[in-house]
Amino acid sequence: MVSAGAVVLAWALDARCGEPRDAWHPVAWFGRLAAPAGRAARALPPPAAFAAGAALWCVLVGGTAAAAWSLQAWLRGLPTWLGLPLLALALKPTFAWRMLSCEVQAVEAALADGLDAGRQRLARLCSRDVSRLDAARVRETAIESLAENLNDSLVAPLFWFAVAGLPGAWAWRAANTLDAMWGYRGPWEWAGKWAARADDVLAWLPARLAAALLWRPSVAPAALWREARRTPSPNGGWPMAAMALRLGVRLGKPGVYALNRGAPVPDAAAVQRALRLAQRAACAAFVVAGLATLAR
Repeated sequence: MVSAGAVVLAWALDARCGEPRDAWHPVAWFGRLAAPAGRAARALPPPAAFAAGAALWCVLVGGTAAAAWSLQAWLRGLPTWLGLPLLALALKPTFAWRMLSCEVQAVEAALADGLDAGRQRLARLCSRDVSRLDAARVRETAIESLAENLNDSLVAPLFWFAVAGLPGAWAWRAANTLDAMWGYRGPWEWAGKWAARADDVLAWLPARLAAALLWRPSVAPAALWREARRTPSPNGGWPMAAMALRLGVRLGKPGVYALNRGAPVPDAAAVQRALRLAQRAACAAFVVAGLATLAR
């Protein structure tokens, strides 16, 4: 009952308050702690860089999970009236739904001021080069980021909280943060390989659950399967493909992949529909997570 109540209260906290400033955000603290160790691993020769990256991942993610386990054990010893809100406060930083939806809305608002403004705002939301994107591509990328991060920033942490409590949610957040910091090709190829593959494993089932939350019977499962496999990521394509098919628009990354290729490009109305669809999926995710914690 306490865990389910914490999900509901954390949901309310996110809707009301959004994200704390970096100075007070545990994820920002974690990133600052991990950054110098990652740079040191990256500077090593390939085999040593891989070993160091894997070891650092295990220490950082394992340490985070252990700290969360200790905190959860302490909170369970408190009276419910105190332990429940404190557990919600500890859970809230593992997901960021309000910030994600606001950032996507801000991209569309910025496009009203011009293409350059839209590109600049989009650069806060994704890691790809946005300098050559036209307005349609800016909207495609914003909707893609919304769909992919529906999983990374909401469904996955709630899933792991339902499975393993606070340690599960915080282990996911630590693993996903390390993937975002280290999981790239190029200079990070070896030091970040373990982080990238571990993120793929941990996100495998949540990504498909996120796609299910966006799905409807009029979208053929075979079409979802086909489109999801077009992306290089084993997971990101699932919620993105579900979003593209549900909206009836094309989404893609220039020169890499296109989802629902024959559909029209998204316009401003499609962005608003995507936000409404994602909001309903997010609400469903909170409800399912709350019910799952009750069952557990």
